[in-house]
Amino acid sequence: MVAGRRRMLKLAVGLLTAAAVALLLDWYAPSGTLPAAGQLRHRRAPQPAPGAEAANLLWVVQVSDIHISRFRDPRRAPDFEKFCSETIDIIQPALVLATGDLTDAKTKDKLGSEQVEVEWKTYQSILKRSRVMEKTKWIDIKGNHDSFNIPHLDSVWNYYRKYSAWRKDGSFHYTHTTSFGNYSFICVDATLSPGPKRPYNFFGILNMNQMKELSLMASEGLHSNHTIWFGHFPTSTIISPAPGIRTLMSSATAYLCGHLHTMGGLMPALHSQHRGGTLELELGDWMDNRRYRILAFDHDLLSFADLNFEEWPVVLITNPKSLLYSSSAHEPLVRILYSTHIRILAFSPSVIISVEVYIDGVHLGNARQVSGPLYVLKWSPQNYSEGFHHIDVTVQDASGRISTRGHIFAMEENLSLRFGFWPSLILLTDHYVLARVLFAVIVLIQIALLITFRYLQKPALKEKPGLLTLTSYSLHVFSKTNTFYYSILVLNVYTILGPWFVGELIDGQVGACFSFGVFVGGSFLQGSLTFVVGILQMLFFNVPLMAYLCWCLLLRCQGHSFHSHIHHVRRLMAVLVHLAMALLLTWQVYSCYFLQRTYGTLAFFLSPMRTWLVMLTSALIYKTWTLKSSELRTYIVEMKNCQSS
Repeated sequence: MVAGRRRMLKLAVGLLTAAAVALLLDWYAPSGTLPAAGQLRHRRAPQPAPGAEAANLLWVVQVSDIHISRFRDPRRAPDFEKFCSETIDIIQPALVLATGDLTDAKTKDKLGSEQVEVEWKTYQSILKRSRVMEKTKWIDIKGNHDSFNIPHLDSVWNYYRKYSAWRKDGSFHYTHTTSFGNYSFICVDATLSPGPKRPYNFFGILNMNQMKELSLMASEGLHSNHTIWFGHFPTSTIISPAPGIRTLMSSATAYLCGHLHTMGGLMPALHSQHRGGTLELELGDWMDNRRYRILAFDHDLLSFADLNFEEWPVVLITNPKSLLYSSSAHEPLVRILYSTHIRILAFSPSVIISVEVYIDGVHLGNARQVSGPLYVLKWSPQNYSEGFHHIDVTVQDASGRISTRGHIFAMEENLSLRFGFWPSLILLTDHYVLARVLFAVIVLIQIALLITFRYLQKPALKEKPGLLTLTSYSLHVFSKTNTFYYSILVLNVYTILGPWFVGELIDGQVGACFSFGVFVGGSFLQGSLTFVVGILQMLFFNVPLMAYLCWCLLLRCQGHSFHSHIHHVRRLMAVLVHLAMALLLTWQVYSCYFLQRTYGTLAFFLSPMRTWLVMLTSALIYKTWTLKSSELRTYIVEMKNCQSS
């Protein structure tokens, strides 16, 4: 009977786990053709459909996270100048979007952050020498690095106003007009003002007034063929009031951003889709990876390619477009079925000598050049009206360079593909909410453990206790010893409520950092990265410290002193435990150094969660080994009786 109940319990747990996984996959891996009610403005007549003419075609370029630096990577600025002068000349986009972090704004030791005027002058001189602003519309916006250490927008340190091409703070709506319609580009400026030093402006924030402005811009964009939103921060790193930034941009075809730098190479392509159909396309950085993007509207069908600098030829298939990146809510997808030609954009410094097209591995022919970079090949889309199909295009130039690009396409509306789970998790999760919840849960669990074992009756030890029994016993000893109980209890409560440090969060302006946010310059910036730092503090110091002190007290109850336990306890284990605690304490000491270098000497001395905690930790560790045996007599006697029985 008992075994049957256990099997039923396991089955129930398994079913619940499977359901949870299915829900996660459904939420974080949305299909590529998810429609949005009320957003079907592009479900109109199938004409004009893509044909052989060089018409109804617009392409733009995006580059992000340039990080012009005075101290690092001497090739970064020259390569960027070459991009502006040569790559842009070859591609000839109608518009260039530079989506933030134009300069690096870090000190030479990489610890501090400040606006470095020479970096901004370098950026401006590149734009002027390359004459890129005469060749195309250049729109550059701020990133979090461009807002480091700026007390207010009118500050002399706000070099963006002086040296950028756009020079206007705040969100804005730019309309690009063509003979075949208007295209709206809406900038989301979520950079902080005042702008604290790193790292506490990693997340962007939008207030209610900014949301109202963006809502008006979204309404204006409804009259355009397409609306593209762009900004520095992914939506997962933007704090915004209800209804939320994703809801606000639901009428957009795509949101272009940067900021995450391919997650250190772990995520070379961070793309996903909101539940309303809006694509979110994070672009890898120029700083280390020299990435840029070409995005095209061909008969109002959106296509794009993420590219590496100086890798030629560049290939972008605009018809048929990728199924994964399709949205029936925003695009007239029926035009693919009514099209007469496959259409390709091909760019190279050398003459293009061949553009070979394959579908499902079958060679269809060599596309011919119509005008500029546009190549077309006649086809019969009805031959591919059912199921999934794969198109590949291989381009060769006169210098012998070859490039191939391909994707899956389909004509049936009921077919879809899903984005990857991890990119969707990174882009679609509100990380500040998740961090807030995890931080609160971890702190409350530790506080609950302390209080529970404080008032829970200690069970008597019987026979030779196991690991679980000894762990429970050490928690009882720890929680019932006032010095340790109140020290760790106050530490955890203070981690939630108290200021972690007070210092110059902006040069010349003293502020205070709490778990729930930052006060500086008369403004409150609500918590985001602070919760992440709080989680790391709990997991890698507060909790291990309590575990280490419990272990030391258990050794004291077994009759050991600091010197004797090395000889009587397994030496390797003892050394590893002490070494682990020493490493964690070293990390805490380094954090004190980081505070001093980043926020000044005042922050070093007025830092309860760093400098003061190092002293408290040292005192508590000393106390565990010097605590009078009389205070532990009851536990020592019980442990000896247990060991002798």
